[in-house]
Amino acid sequence: MLKIGEGKEQMARAEQVGGADKDARPSPIDVHVGSRIRLRRTLLGMSQERLGEALGLTFQQVQKYERGVNRVGASRLFDLSRVLDVPISFFFDDMPDSVASNYSAGSARRAAGFSESHDGFGDDTLNRRETLELVRAYYRITDPAVRKRVFDLIKSMGPAES
Repeated sequence: MLKIGEGKEQMARAEQVGGADKDARPSPIDVHVGSRIRLRRTLLGMSQERLGEALGLTFQQVQKYERGVNRVGASRLFDLSRVLDVPISFFFDDMPDSVASNYSAGSARRAAGFSESHDGFGDDTLNRRETLELVRAYYRITDPAVRKRVFDLIKSMGPAES
């Protein structure tokens, strides 16, 4: 029979063995995955509340995922990929090599051909407000022909691709 207080100690030990330390900072991988969730949600113009409803969660739970406070499990990641209409790999794209190498043999895996190398944006272009507003405005153009012309115009204004 457990005495008062022993249950808490056993739970604390079980959490430490499982790696869930409540006082520890979020894993950089969880933070990265959360930032990719937030990026895709905002690119779609979706609120945290609407995403939560689609997943059967509260907006507070979505916030915790986006900040990396709560770890996203495999089934939830699958649900997120379907609701946000991206492949699961999207959530791991552009992960800094320093994060990947600290938590796995990331560069060794890439060298062995198990994972493609992704060239991220050094200046964090995808997370800038200007980029998000541009993408939202672009997708608000309802006429596909006009949207294609805007796309071609923007491409023509940039440096030639080599």
